[in-house]
Amino acid sequence: MEQAKLLTAYRSMRTIRNFEERMHIEFATGAVPGFVHLYVGQEACAVGVCSQLEDKDTLLGTHRGHGHALAKGANARKLLFEIFGRADGLCGGKAGSCHVHDSSVRYMGANSGVGSGAAIACGVALAAKNRGDGAVAVPLIGEGAANQGVVLEAMNLAAVWNLPVVFVFENNGYAEATGSEWAIAGGDLCGRAAAFDMPGLAIDAYDFFAVSAAAGELIARAREESRPAVLELRQKRFYGHFEGDAQTYRGDGEVDLLRRERDCLTHFSDRVVAEGWLAREDLDAIDTEVEALISGIYEEVKAAALPDESQLFANVYASAY
Repeated sequence: MEQAKLLTAYRSMRTIRNFEERMHIEFATGAVPGFVHLYVGQEACAVGVCSQLEDKDTLLGTHRGHGHALAKGANARKLLFEIFGRADGLCGGKAGSCHVHDSSVRYMGANSGVGSGAAIACGVALAAKNRGDGAVAVPLIGEGAANQGVVLEAMNLAAVWNLPVVFVFENNGYAEATGSEWAIAGGDLCGRAAAFDMPGLAIDAYDFFAVSAAAGELIARAREESRPAVLELRQKRFYGHFEGDAQTYRGDGEVDLLRRERDCLTHFSDRVVAEGWLAREDLDAIDTEVEALISGIYEEVKAAALPDESQLFANVYASAY
């Protein structure tokens, strides 16, 4: 991978990590309105997938969508303003954390309707197929959504219609508080691809390079042949399902072990330095820049304006022309 792309990938993962670690702190103070679900520990999933996407491609996220939006290129300041319900947010302060969209980077949003992104992706992919522009749709789906009927129906539809969709299951081990090995028959999400005559790959997703390579293979096939595929990314989150989750379902010391041995940022930085692809100083410089950026926008958002009441119904109902 080119040096510039490596630097971009690291900056994206570092931005997500700092954004979410600070969110964890701010939420505990009561400063953040609404509900939030953090992406810490899973940065290599979305960033690895997005490293293979083009501007014309669409990413569809879940309620754990801050990292998804940032990986697709959403502006960190506008994303934070949206989460805080401020007027200058990506959606004017109306979407909050769980429903944020950014059409400017073809991020078709966080979605709290479990598994619904899979169905929406079929519509996006059908439009791309009709346009003939080679674009693909990539819905990110939690493993807890894998058993939703809409996901299985979407996979069947994509196969029947030969749609350029790559269904990406982010298997972080817990569907809210239910272990994957207990709730998923067979324990193998990518194996379900065979039922729909799709290729399927399962990747240890703390390894950015493995994620990027697998995503590249499946996305290229979808783009060239207009055929769907399944990618399962296995990596546990570092925080709870939501902020405030007591996490009584996790073993003692589990998160500490994950942070020591399964940190995708540490794995990335150690490898690129060991291989001589990047210098440690390059990564340190990005760390400093990102820390300043995130600290600055968190201070700025607290004094930002709330939406005006006159905008309450703007962009809510369709207008007649």
